[in-house]
Amino acid sequence: MLNVLKPPGMTSHDVVDQLRRLTGLRRIGHTGTLDPGACGVLVLCLGRATRIAEFLTERQKGYRAEFTFGLATDSGDAYGAVIAEGDASALDQAQVEAALSGFVGVSEQIPPMVSAVHKAGRRLYEHARRGETVEVAPRQVEITECRLLDFVPGQQARALAQIECSKGTYIRALARDLGERVRVPAHASFVLRTRVGRFTLEDSLTLEEVQAAVASGRLPMHLLSPDEALADLPAVDLTPAQRQQVLDGRALPLFQVPGWSRLPTSAPIRLRDSRGLIALARVETGRLQPFRVVRSRAGS
Repeated sequence: MLNVLKPPGMTSHDVVDQLRRLTGLRRIGHTGTLDPGACGVLVLCLGRATRIAEFLTERQKGYRAEFTFGLATDSGDAYGAVIAEGDASALDQAQVEAALSGFVGVSEQIPPMVSAVHKAGRRLYEHARRGETVEVAPRQVEITECRLLDFVPGQQARALAQIECSKGTYIRALARDLGERVRVPAHASFVLRTRVGRFTLEDSLTLEEVQAAVASGRLPMHLLSPDEALADLPAVDLTPAQRQQVLDGRALPLFQVPGWSRLPTSAPIRLRDSRGLIALARVETGRLQPFRVVRSRAGS
């Protein structure tokens, strides 16, 4: 796993393509798209680590976002066409602070029309490019923090906020909804992703730093193993015989697993040995069933 600082102006796929060129690896994926205009933490999975990408996508994310009032755009950010204007001069810090705090909790959010959500066989941004309007169903999201950090009043007032949220939360949609709450059109004028699970902005590498690390042969120093990336999940250390069973895709009887009674049924279990993660498994009716094998038999 590699924690990259995506610059604004590049798509997430652009970053993946650049890493493929730098490393010579074809099998690289990311764990959650960042909009082209946004920047920040983009976690990449290299090689067989792509098999656990979906489990990192589920992790909570953190954002630092600037909201500008007085203009709303069709994309919800600074790159879209202006669809509404208003005067934000009467807006004050207390109003924005109260509106932001009201988003904390579980709620339903309608994704922006210019987003990658699928609808009727196409992504929403593809419908938008064709001039089509489609009905988008709201999605349940959870925001655990939505805190005002700074406010600058004016005809186009600006607010800086820290947001911690679940997978699938759109900051651009939050900007739209924030504008509706304070009754002044708004958009997300800048978005910085500060965290994806345990991967933080402070530990991320710029593309220039990645290039230098590859050239000097020091890239492995910056990689996190799949076992470390999923360190919050419960783990079972396997014997050599159990490892072979798992590599064959066979289940382990629970009574053969030390501490089996403490294993949760609601979360994946890491199966590992001294070299790291072998597979992910679930508890199923008296057995531990592997469902995602990360290591190959050749690498056993």
